[in-house]
Amino acid sequence: MRLRTVALVVTLALGLLAAPLHAEAQQVGKVYRIGLLHSVSSAVTLFTGAFRQGIRELGYVEGKNYGLEIRARGAKTDRLSNLAAELVRLKVDIIVTVGFPALRAAKEATSTIPIVMITGSDPVKRGIVASMAHPGGSITGVFTMTVELSGKRLELLAEIVPGAKRIAVITTRRRMAAREEIELEAAARTLGVKLQILKARDPNAIDRAFLAMSKERAEALIMIPSARYVQHRERIIKHAA
Repeated sequence: MRLRTVALVVTLALGLLAAPLHAEAQQVGKVYRIGLLHSVSSAVTLFTGAFRQGIRELGYVEGKNYGLEIRARGAKTDRLSNLAAELVRLKVDIIVTVGFPALRAAKEATSTIPIVMITGSDPVKRGIVASMAHPGGSITGVFTMTVELSGKRLELLAEIVPGAKRIAVITTRRRMAAREEIELEAAARTLGVKLQILKARDPNAIDRAFLAMSKERAEALIMIPSARYVQHRERIIKHAA
C-alpha cells in the first residue's frame, strides 16, 4: 500500500525548492545530498518510500543526481540533536524533517542549510518560523494543521455518516491538546453528537480501544493523525471493517 498522502506532502514540499535545483541539476556529475531526519524511527521505511516516490515524480533519479542520508530517532529522545548535527557535518544540500522534534533539532543545528519541514505542530506558535506567508530564514515546507482542523474533521465525518450520534476519537497522546479538545467538543455540541475519546499508542491499546468503542456502539471514528497509526494502519482498517 502506497502512502499517497505522504507522497503528496513531500512532493509539494520539495516542489518549493525544485525550480532552482532543476536548473542547477544540469551541471554534469552534480549529485545533491538530501538529509532525511525522522522523529519516529518506526515509520522510517514507510515515509522514505513515499519520499522516494515524490521526488521521482519531480524528475530526480536516486544515485544519478541525488543521494539520501537517512537518520531517525531511536529509543533515546535526545539523539535527534546528534543526528541533525551529523547531517550538517556531512554537508547535505537540504534537510527534510518529518515531525516537529526533528524540525526543532535541524533548526538548532544549522541556519544555512535549507530545511523542508513536514509537521503537525504550528511552527509559528512554536517559534520556528516568523509566519506562514513569510517564514523567513532557511525553513519552508508543509504544516498539516492537525489541531486546527480537528473540528472540521468532525463536521466532514457527520456529512459522510449522517445521523451518527456516537463518534469515537482515538489519539496517541496521554492527554489531548487543549486546543484540539476544544475544537472537537465545540463541533460536537453544534452537531449534537457524543464523543468517546480513547488513547491508544501501541497495537494492544488499539485493540482495547476498538473493543471499548464497540461496547459504546460508536457509529463512526476519527483517528487523530500520528505516524504510529500509519505504522499500524492494516490493524486499524481490519478493526474498523
